[in-house]
Amino acid sequence: MQKIVENEFVGKKVDVLEQNIAAYNDLFFNKIPEVSFYQGYLDSTAAAVYADSILTKFEFVRSILFYDIYVGSTETGLKVIPKTVYQFNKQNLKGEVLYRYAKHKKLNLRIADDFNGMASKLANFLDITDTSRSINNDEINKFFYTVIPEKITYMSIPRKEDIKAYKKFVKGEMYNTSTYEHDIFTYHIDANELKLTNSRPELYENIEIKPLFYASLDTDPDLLTTESPLPGALATYKIYFSSHRNYLTKEVNKRFLPIALMISLGYLTLFVIGYLIYRNISFNNRMFKLQYDFVNNLTHEFKTPVSVIKIAGNNIYSAKELKEDARKHYGKILDEEADKLNNLLNTLLSFTQIENKSIKLKYEEVELDEFCDKIINSYKLKYPDFDLQYQITAVSVFFTDRVLLGSVFQNLIDNAYKYSEIGKKSLKITIFKQKKQIMFKFVDKGIGIPKKELVNIFKKFYRVQSQYNQQGSVGLGLAFCKELLNFMDGNIHVKSTEGKGSTFIVTLPYLG
Repeated sequence: MQKIVENEFVGKKVDVLEQNIAAYNDLFFNKIPEVSFYQGYLDSTAAAVYADSILTKFEFVRSILFYDIYVGSTETGLKVIPKTVYQFNKQNLKGEVLYRYAKHKKLNLRIADDFNGMASKLANFLDITDTSRSINNDEINKFFYTVIPEKITYMSIPRKEDIKAYKKFVKGEMYNTSTYEHDIFTYHIDANELKLTNSRPELYENIEIKPLFYASLDTDPDLLTTESPLPGALATYKIYFSSHRNYLTKEVNKRFLPIALMISLGYLTLFVIGYLIYRNISFNNRMFKLQYDFVNNLTHEFKTPVSVIKIAGNNIYSAKELKEDARKHYGKILDEEADKLNNLLNTLLSFTQIENKSIKLKYEEVELDEFCDKIINSYKLKYPDFDLQYQITAVSVFFTDRVLLGSVFQNLIDNAYKYSEIGKKSLKITIFKQKKQIMFKFVDKGIGIPKKELVNIFKKFYRVQSQYNQQGSVGLGLAFCKELLNFMDGNIHVKSTEGKGSTFIVTLPYLG
């Protein structure tokens, strides 16, 4: 990239040159030829207006000489005589007379050279020109322009009829007292007044007008320089370009930055794509493992009661006679295992229905004391070693779906019993109203939940790995509670300390 920029430093100088000589080209190719439009009839007043327009617009034109001449004949040939010579400059736009034929008779050397040169060119032109065709551009540049360093001289181009008459004058074929008007302008150019514009500041630290043979004395190896000679009347000067290598380094960095950003963006995109692929694969692997565990655990959950039912059935079938105690015992076993299967199927069905929003809430007035008492008593019968208590403060009834609320209670109570050590199986349920919400706080003294597991326990199929859930856990209980409460416009969150217990707080909108 450094080499590219340094090559541009040399190559792009042409663009800067073209921009900075645009005004000179405008003068040379457009404004100077306007003199011919007057066909030689410019007087001092019109010439002053024209000169003013040039001196005002082009600062590098220092002064203008206007030769008001006439072309006529003598007995021996052509004569070209200056009638008056005027000078215009920025200090005197109205002009001053340098020569008047009637007064001075002879031109001084300072102004005679330009006049004599153009008169000689006119004579040469008349010798070679063919009046049957128009004057071409090459002839105009050769015979009607004189361009030397710091000076441009231009003669107005004669009409075809005038040229025919002049040729006869030259050959001595026609002699009369008639004269033809012509104008010559000399433009003195100062290249140092040329306004420079640095159109490529990213490449060129400095641009200056210097003499053509200027050579820098700076020996700094890190200073880069190049130059472009100026054309025409500016030819004794050049535009000198310079930049320190450190200056160009900024441009290198500026150009390289988008490329570096694009490359970085490409790598970042690849990284993000790779990460997303990895995340999706990891997620799919986790989901596969969770679903695999779910199927295994679900199979076990179904297999255990089915096996018990099968054994009890075989015992009943193979017994010749059953005593009353045995009949009641097997009947109780069959009833309990059937309830387990029914509860498991109901949980799965309810979970699916809630996820798909295919059931509707059935609001009814719930007497909290009666509701809790019924659930607590059933669990005390089921788990005699379970210390289960409840407390209701400042609220007695509220409207909700009794069945869904009961499912939440059952899951949280079952978990509290299941994940507590023997001798520490206890749960206290506190119910109270807070603003427009009703709060249910379930506080147990179980094994607690590791901090890193808290973010996952409400996910479907997720099971905290411990000795208490190696068998008989599907991983739906807390996820089911979460879905139920979301469906009821409620929420659930947990606080837990490993080894000390957990607190589940259920929040529901209070509809009194």
